[in-house]
Amino acid sequence: MGEDVGIYGGDFGTSVGMFEEFGPERVKDTPISEAAIAGSAIGAAITGLRPIVDVTFMDFITIALDAIVNNGAKNNYMFGGGLKTPVTFRVASGSGIGSAAQHSQSLEAWLTHIPGIKVVAPGNANDAKGLLKSAIRDNNIVIFMEPKALYGKKEEVSLDSDFYLPLGKGEIKREGNDLTVVSYGRMLERVLQAVDEVASDGISVEVVDPRTLIPLDKELIINSVKKLASSCWLMTLIRQVVLLEK
Repeated sequence: MGEDVGIYGGDFGTSVGMFEEFGPERVKDTPISEAAIAGSAIGAAITGLRPIVDVTFMDFITIALDAIVNNGAKNNYMFGGGLKTPVTFRVASGSGIGSAAQHSQSLEAWLTHIPGIKVVAPGNANDAKGLLKSAIRDNNIVIFMEPKALYGKKEEVSLDSDFYLPLGKGEIKREGNDLTVVSYGRMLERVLQAVDEVASDGISVEVVDPRTLIPLDKELIINSVKKLASSCWLMTLIRQVVLLEK
């Protein structure tokens, strides 16, 4: 459900063909009101459905935060684990397509501090497929970040119907011996390109992709840092580089 997800197929084409395949009972166009969309989705989840919400720009999730935080994320705590709220919010995040200041933000630094929600940040199409399938099956609110700058990328994905990637499990994208770089989402592609470039200078960089920010695969990151001298994080944020000494 979301704005233009039905007949139009989504502003970025992410739901093309779904209306024709599943019909208006399952693919629902909504008014331009993120607050109403989020509230409706959370209500539907409480009654037993598993809504998938398309948020055209991550910037607009701020309008939906009251419903997400106060009516959704807290349910598990307020009812002793007895009330599940399985909603997946697919949010088009970040810059790179000329959408200006109010349509280009990446707000995971806010969202990762809200108890009761999970935040997923895939960096390629195959990971996105496996993680999205797991997010939909999760019993919590999941913010699923989709970097707009990666929408035009064509990559091979698994066609196995049983292909899932568990939330909370990262992956070593490149083995290395000198430095650990932790990156995700859109920045991951750039990091891998940079790692290939510095390899010609004899610098061996290990790249860790957490894939999900909440829950975070701390063990994978810590084990990588332990064996190397230092580490850094590269993120699509205002302050993009954080250096950590061992």
